Amino acid sequence: MRTVKVYEEAWPLHTPFVISRGSRSEASVVVVEIEEDGVKGAGECTPYPRYGESLASVMAQIMTIVPELEKGLTREALQQALPAGAARNAVDCALWSLEAHRQNHTISDSLGVVLPQTIVTAQTVVIGEPAQMASSAKALYEAGARLLKVKLDDHLISERMVAIRSAVPEATLIVDANESWKNEGLAARCQLLADLGVAMLEQPLPSAQDAALENFIHPLPICADESCHTRDSLAGLKGRYEMVNIKLDKTGGLTEALALAKQARADGFALMLGCMLCTSRAISAALPLTEQVSYADLDGPTWLAVDVSPALNFTTGTLHL
Repeated sequence: MRTVKVYEEAWPLHTPFVISRGSRSEASVVVVEIEEDGVKGAGECTPYPRYGESLASVMAQIMTIVPELEKGLTREALQQALPAGAARNAVDCALWSLEAHRQNHTISDSLGVVLPQTIVTAQTVVIGEPAQMASSAKALYEAGARLLKVKLDDHLISERMVAIRSAVPEATLIVDANESWKNEGLAARCQLLADLGVAMLEQPLPSAQDAALENFIHPLPICADESCHTRDSLAGLKGRYEMVNIKLDKTGGLTEALALAKQARADGFALMLGCMLCTSRAISAALPLTEQVSYADLDGPTWLAVDVSPALNFTTGTLHL
């Protein structure tokens, strides 16, 4: 007989996290713990309002399947019991964790994935005035980060990017607009980023406007984030995007994330692995995917004033395993 616990946690940030949709001062997560025969597994998700999720809605979704979980619901059956999203992610990762702990393994061990000793992760430069963003980028680079993810909205794009590139001429830059741009002027903005040596642009347009990406040759790769959730998303991304950002909170867990990664690569997409604001518990579940991706953006826990225990070992720009 299994026992299941479902609860919320709030983790304060050391610095406000500012993107085009607003600012956050804490990471609000939902945790699922499943215990069976004295062995415990745990999974975590971050409900995201952009996808119509809240702490209350995710908790409610999970509670609808707790009786089935206690009776032994499998990961395979879970894929039909809940839709893709944060709720299924927490349960899916808890089941993966339980299975791994029963074997005294990590999830990566269970999958036969050998992880490197270090993983380069992007460090995020949040939205601010151009000089402020340039200063943040320089400080991150001097602390060891070589891959910087720059958050932008629809304002001061050239001013911010020129200032940042001047401050960190050697850094690898990727840009995330979080759906805040419009079709008008998009080609020129992409050319500006390419001229500044930006390596990739993530989700410039609202997902409903993806068709506009077919109208010009991309001078730099464009990555689908909000437009890519599961394998079902891929057909609509061909000819529009060169890369997809896999996040377990979008796929509904590691099970679908692994399947999405396999299908996306077969379809010719490059991969990025991302995260929400979260603890090390959520990042640990995503680690089996790191060897397949061009960019890992796993700095969510580095924004926390205090991380979960045991925590992963981060230094600026690097995850040490």
